Amino acid sequence: MQPAQKSAPGEELVTRQLGRVDYSAAFGAMRQFTNARTAETRDEIWLLEHPPVFTMGLKGRDGTRTHIRDIPLVYTDRGGDITYHGPGQVVAYVLMDMRRRGWGPKRLVSALEQSIINLLAGYRIAAERRAGAPGVYVAGSKIASLGLRVRLGASYHGIALNIDMDLAPFSFIDPCGYPGQPVTRLADLGIHKDTAVIGRDLVKQLISEMGYTASIRSSAGLPTGPA
Repeated sequence: MQPAQKSAPGEELVTRQLGRVDYSAAFGAMRQFTNARTAETRDEIWLLEHPPVFTMGLKGRDGTRTHIRDIPLVYTDRGGDITYHGPGQVVAYVLMDMRRRGWGPKRLVSALEQSIINLLAGYRIAAERRAGAPGVYVAGSKIASLGLRVRLGASYHGIALNIDMDLAPFSFIDPCGYPGQPVTRLADLGIHKDTAVIGRDLVKQLISEMGYTASIRSSAGLPTGPA
């Protein structure tokens, strides 16, 4: 067996700044992108936020509920349990050809978590990962949620960072399946920056941590397939 490749030499990444996008539309586009990609397709990061929505992963689902309070619940194919997305949260979806790069799921999870940890360190916030509970935590409170799907040798879904969002909907659920899990946001930690600015900072950390050489920015709007 050949050793895993650290990164494809000179590999460039496409980044898309998509603004606010309906969750189901983004979910469908990620699946379509993954189905259509070839060995030559560049990896992509989609940066966006969602209108209020709960999403349920493959763990702990019963498939019968459609809403929690008045917020829609969408069933997805990512790992993990239930979480909440809403305005004021930046979401980075990572569409990586893991087979081409020789990466496994654990390595990608670690890179996503470390990107958030590095970003927060730049804001003088000490953050950490937690064994057996993917995501990023500050003083025991969860500030970033993570969930991935690997299909056809490629990843989609990604990581979500709470910036200045309404945290109340998290109290309607057991965040990521953990009853009583505290949740926090950057605004409560003294960081008051625009979501788009923090999103750009996050992309820089992701590019560095995942070993890409450069980012090619693409026009706004969900793609209909690989560029």
